Amino acid sequence: MTVGEFAELSAGHALSALSAEDAERFRAARIAHPEWEEIAAQDELTASTLAEGAAPVAPPLDVRSRLLAAIVPPLAADPAADPQAADEGQAADDIPETVPPASPPTAPSTEIVQTVQRRNWTRGLFALVASFVLLVGIGWGVGAVSQVWQTPASVTALHEIQDAPDAASAQAEFDGGTATAHWSVSLGKVVLVADGLPEIPSDRTFELWYVRGDAAIAAGTFSADGGTSTAQLSGQMQPGDVIAVTVEQAGGSPDGTPTTTPVLTVPTA
Repeated sequence: MTVGEFAELSAGHALSALSAEDAERFRAARIAHPEWEEIAAQDELTASTLAEGAAPVAPPLDVRSRLLAAIVPPLAADPAADPQAADEGQAADDIPETVPPASPPTAPSTEIVQTVQRRNWTRGLFALVASFVLLVGIGWGVGAVSQVWQTPASVTALHEIQDAPDAASAQAEFDGGTATAHWSVSLGKVVLVADGLPEIPSDRTFELWYVRGDAAIAAGTFSADGGTSTAQLSGQMQPGDVIAVTVEQAGGSPDGTPTTTPVLTVPTA
């Protein structure tokens, strides 16, 4: 299963829209690929937000007067200024007095107007959610899902790398966890997925490095939620680089070199 297929199943799972067979495929893939867990977590959070609904919103106070202005005809103009109106007025005078004049239209109450407005709002909300479920059901593209749900840039980069024809990866274990480096030379992107990272103080951060011979080149900082993180490296990786992670002060190493022993290293050659 590709990460794109997993993302589509994850969206369906979050909305309880999977068949029994797809639900089992999603469960198996989730166990086999812990590095994709962030995708499922984002989808579940989004579905939970949709389920909370929206509180009713009363229409503006002037909506009744604007509605009445649209449905109640204006007062008759001065007959002297409008010959046609004068003729119509004369014709009206010729009508026998036994015929009662037509009753003016009854204006709807403010309560009715507000009820209609709220009903239209509720229908619109349900239509939006229904359209979303339909798009997921027919296989909406991963890129569109990412845009709507604001998938982190590192996860989007991981999707792109794994879908690239020259996708490559390397995995290494460290004390307490596993780290996998994913890269694509054609895209010029590198992403590190780590699980089991140690807890660090709030004034410290993880920093990425390309270790190239005796030199260490800074490649950005990142944080970990529950010991798990998907981080995109900045800069360009070269063949044979070792990807390393150290714990540095907030903002990264002040002099651009590692100040601590790496907590993990992933050889790419």
